Amino acid sequence: MNFQEAFERVIGHEGGYVNDPLDPGGETKWGISRRAYPGEDIAGMTLDRAMTIYQRDYWGAAGCDAAPDGLRFPLFDMAVNQGVRTAIRALQHAAGVTEDGILGPVTLQ
Repeated sequence: MNFQEAFERVIGHEGGYVNDPLDPGGETKWGISRRAYPGEDIAGMTLDRAMTIYQRDYWGAAGCDAAPDGLRFPLFDMAVNQGVRTAIRALQHAAGVTEDGILGPVTLQ
């Protein structure tokens, strides 16, 4: 799976603009929250801008391109929903290697 395919799958669950006062993330669009990205124009967020953020901060940061094909989407999805380091640690736990939150050669092996 490549980034474009993974992004389309994730964005199908994230939806459009929401500003629910009960949501701790605050104003959110395409899964990008004001809390996580206080400098972004959330209401004016384009899908292309969201894609840039997802690719840089989740796909790229989690090392999804280096992961085996069958692990790319689960790693990406968990990085989006739980955080990059948590996603990598979960993968390391499953692989039985040191859980340092860094996707390196030992984890990939």
